[in-house]
Amino acid sequence: MHSAGLRREGGQRCRKSTQHAPEFKAKVALEALKGEETVSELASRFGVHPKMIHQWRRALLEGASGVFDRGGRKRPESDEEPVKGRHAKIDRGAGGGQPFFGRKLKPWGGT
Repeated sequence: MHSAGLRREGGQRCRKSTQHAPEFKAKVALEALKGEETVSELASRFGVHPKMIHQWRRALLEGASGVFDRGGRKRPESDEEPVKGRHAKIDRGAGGGQPFFGRKLKPWGGT
């Protein structure tokens, strides 16, 4: 016996939505971009609805520029304190605790 919640109006069965892996979506979207097959042919070949192929293709095109942003990965958010610590370390430099810009320059006796 089927539960009443599994049937749509008109007696049709509801299909549980399938979660596709990102790798699968990328593969299908790339095939759609190649243009060697129609979207209908790709939908039959991969067993997905043509609308999904259009969505995945659009998402691939919209996100393509992100591949070239800093190696394709987002930089993690950093807290303010570690940044201040790094800046202080840079200011100290190799001068034994003296600020880098606070040291006097020695005259250069270029020969």
